[in-house]
Amino acid sequence: MSDKDRLRTYRGKRNFDSTSEPSGDGGSPRGDDEPVFVVQIHDASTMHFDFRLEVDGVLKSWSVPTGPSTHPHDKRLALPTEDHPLDYRDFEGVIPEDEYGGGTVIVWDQGTYTPASHDKKKRPVPFDESLENGHATFDLHGEKLRGRYALTRFKGREEKATWLLVREGSGGSGGTPDPRRARSARTGRTLRQVADDADGGDTA
Repeated sequence: MSDKDRLRTYRGKRNFDSTSEPSGDGGSPRGDDEPVFVVQIHDASTMHFDFRLEVDGVLKSWSVPTGPSTHPHDKRLALPTEDHPLDYRDFEGVIPEDEYGGGTVIVWDQGTYTPASHDKKKRPVPFDESLENGHATFDLHGEKLRGRYALTRFKGREEKATWLLVREGSGGSGGTPDPRRARSARTGRTLRQVADDADGGDTA
């Protein structure tokens, strides 16, 4: 499937004459050896975290209502959303209220990740295949999130699936941040500061 087809749902939900979110036209070629990830805080109709992993030229995305945790005993609900363009990893600003997902967005964490899924014989499994099979492990190399995490599907399929995002192994002491006090990994701003700085949408 082409990147354009993968982004059909994403584009269909947005009016790019109104929102400053990236359309994904033309792509965003990268020379990095490892795929990227980003965690955005989205103050929309409900506050939530968006967890995104680069897979096959797009950002596979999950809405995590309470945010990722550094504690292994915390199981975070993760609900799949539409694929986003790679450019979205840099998006930070205000989506107009009359647009899909209207509200303020900051980049809470960013970095790269290393796929770490293996089969029963300890052989590496392609990351897209592990997601399709319903269990994917990966090592995050972020500014705030570091170490091994896993996404596990436990109910439903595709867009209607329900997943869990869990920290594996020994965790850190940070837990989950207070989204209203958290600061952007890109600009150091809070949600309130981004909203105050923006005038109908900005991609600082």
